[in-house]
Amino acid sequence: MSDTIFALASGAGRAAVAVLRLSGPDTDRIVAALTTGAPPRARHAALRVLRDPSGEVLDHALVLRFPGPHSYTGEDAAELQLHGGRGVVQGVARALVTLGARPAEAGEFTRRAFRNGRMDLAQAEAVADLAAAETEAQRRQALGQLEGALSARCADWADRIALLLAEEEARLDFPDEDLPEENAAHGAALAALAAEIGAALAAGQAAERLRDGLTVAIVGAPNVGKSSLLNALAGRDAAIVSARAGTTRDVVEVRMDLRGLPVTLLDTAGLRPTEDEIEAEGIRRTLARARAADIVLSVAAPGMPHPDLPSSARILRVANKADLEPGQAGAIAVSAHTGAGLDLLLDRLGRAGEEALEGAAPSGFANARQRAAAREALDALERAGYAQAEIRAEELRRARFALGRITGRVDVEDILDAVFSRFCIGK
Repeated sequence: MSDTIFALASGAGRAAVAVLRLSGPDTDRIVAALTTGAPPRARHAALRVLRDPSGEVLDHALVLRFPGPHSYTGEDAAELQLHGGRGVVQGVARALVTLGARPAEAGEFTRRAFRNGRMDLAQAEAVADLAAAETEAQRRQALGQLEGALSARCADWADRIALLLAEEEARLDFPDEDLPEENAAHGAALAALAAEIGAALAAGQAAERLRDGLTVAIVGAPNVGKSSLLNALAGRDAAIVSARAGTTRDVVEVRMDLRGLPVTLLDTAGLRPTEDEIEAEGIRRTLARARAADIVLSVAAPGMPHPDLPSSARILRVANKADLEPGQAGAIAVSAHTGAGLDLLLDRLGRAGEEALEGAAPSGFANARQRAAAREALDALERAGYAQAEIRAEELRRARFALGRITGRVDVEDILDAVFSRFCIGK
């Protein structure tokens, strides 16, 4: 962390404005060498001419300084708001390297913020989730975690475990003192902690599904209009539509925003007996994806039955081609060709998605790393409930340590690389 780093913090490609971000001990020196005129006041934008070390003018840019520790990273930092041409960005980047800065690695800005105590590990992960959020629901969940909802919950659990642990260790370390014996309230407090973490783990599955997005598989016999229905729901021609049976042989995926929920639509191969090896493999994949999907649209057309699906997912029965013949009883009648019934289908899909994500909250465990640590804490608390006094204290320490790994309140060097490697450059 002795280096001064920089990265493009805005989107790549042609744009009106590009933002280069710097952070590190030499930030002020580098900015002073790059600009003409007096250094800008802290947290005030100032128009400056940027020159490379040879004196050539690179751009007229807005320059902002953020002295540490009150910056995103906790270090001296700056932003250069440039004109967005690639030549401008590349020229300024070359000048920064010449002046002693280096390009940042993925996640390095947020890693420095974590190292300098500007945020904990759960909040750092929320930064990546917020940058990747595609829908309103994902944004709300990530923003809640960034504001500390999960961190506060874990801190409360850890504090309560610490009180129980203090009682246990006091009885072990000072057996000759007149200390109160373990009572029912102690056991009840331990059981309540385990119950709360267990409930949070159950809700965490919904939080992770919201973070990753729901999967909706469109399943049915050949020529019932599955590909046309996918195109109509997605609002674009994502799948090939043909009257020839067996056109779709592999799963076609389309991401979409379903009333604020992140959804991946799957167009699958038509289900029918076949001796074609390629089509048979497509059908096998269809059944596998249907079993794993959160929601299945079971599509039929006039004169064709709904498939018998081996799936535990929520199943919505859809009668397509309603413009040719009235739909079946108990099915949502739609026409992918005319658009009739699509609003009703989207409403039903939205309700099914909300049911699938029921329990998702900003204070929930939003990824597998957090959930694994919470599971370890819960297992330790459950073992503490029936262990002898000496073992019970050790299990309480394990539970507290596991919760600390969620927020990074313990030595987590071995997991930092895995956490920050998925960040984008500039974050």
